[in-house]
Amino acid sequence: QVQLVESGGGLVQAGGSLRLSCAASGRTIRSYTMGWFRQAPGKERDFVAIINWSGGSTHYADSVKGRFTISRDHAKNTVTLQMNSLRPEDTAVYYCALTSVGFTSTPSRYAYWGQGTQVTVSS
Repeated sequence: QVQLVESGGGLVQAGGSLRLSCAASGRTIRSYTMGWFRQAPGKERDFVAIINWSGGSTHYADSVKGRFTISRDHAKNTVTLQMNSLRPEDTAVYYCALTSVGFTSTPSRYAYWGQGTQVTVSS
């Protein structure tokens, strides 16, 4: 069993930056693809970014490409999402998740989820 805890959310003005962290406990996550997803009020949970087990492959949603960067630290058992040039449409609850079924951006294929952290971008 693995527990995921997100941190780093908050309120920021448009154009600002935030750095989200996901800390894993209970087992190492080094062998698994990790993802960041987000859910705005009244909307479905959407893929934001994923990173493979080694960190050598990443994939981003078109809406965040060039602004967000996903990374991982095996020694710390963490995954990070650096978010720059934030926009009001980035406002959502952001979730960290783990999948054991390969390099996928499909939320339903992720078995473990954190509780989420709120990101609010004001205009």
